[in-house]
Amino acid sequence: MEIIGIILIGLVVGILAKLLMPGNDPGGFIITTLLGIGGAFLARFLGQQFGWYGPGEPAGFIASVGGAILILLLYRMLFGRRSRNI
Repeated sequence: MEIIGIILIGLVVGILAKLLMPGNDPGGFIITTLLGIGGAFLARFLGQQFGWYGPGEPAGFIASVGGAILILLLYRMLFGRRSRNI
């Protein structure tokens, strides 16, 4: 049951990140969920590096949204400005 909770929270975090950072982003349900889960992992990692979270302590909801926004920003920087030659 824990994995279902992770997936649902990841979906909500991914949706909020996409709403807070408007633009043309790829993906549907699965990519949005992975974005949210990745944001939580990034927030936890950065929080532990800066001493905000202890070992084994999960990142907060707002920090997870911030992590997802960082992932979305990095994606746009790496892949968003390619021009297509048709």
